[in-house]
Amino acid sequence: MPRILIADDNPSNADLLDAHLDGTEFETKVVSNGEEAIAVAREWKPDLILLDVMMPRLSGFEVCSRLRADPATREIAILMITALDQSSDVGKAVEAGTDDFITKPINKTELLLRVRALLASRTESNEVDRTLAYMGRVLQGL
Repeated sequence: MPRILIADDNPSNADLLDAHLDGTEFETKVVSNGEEAIAVAREWKPDLILLDVMMPRLSGFEVCSRLRADPATREIAILMITALDQSSDVGKAVEAGTDDFITKPINKTELLLRVRALLASRTESNEVDRTLAYMGRVLQGL
């Protein structure tokens, strides 16, 4: 069962995201700040993080950058969630290493489509990486 970490400092927003994923094929966990998101990502190893951009102390941009810099969390898919819609914010999200972003208010159908697409993309990428690693081992043995 794919694991999704929801990181949002606003309990109402976090609850809404969790409710949108309730009854689906996903296991969810909710955290309320960036430091907690990083710690839980390292420990729980989610497949995807729904990451709010505007959080106190540590923004979603900074959390994303730190996750990408850490080999233990580098491969986790990240979907940034923002009320911001300026192109400079999109640029910051891409520079930080997000895989995709979605703007508030969240549409449940769009959220589920993006979540499933990101998870499918990560699965395919992991399968290609495993196949290439296997082929490399086989070729070394010849």
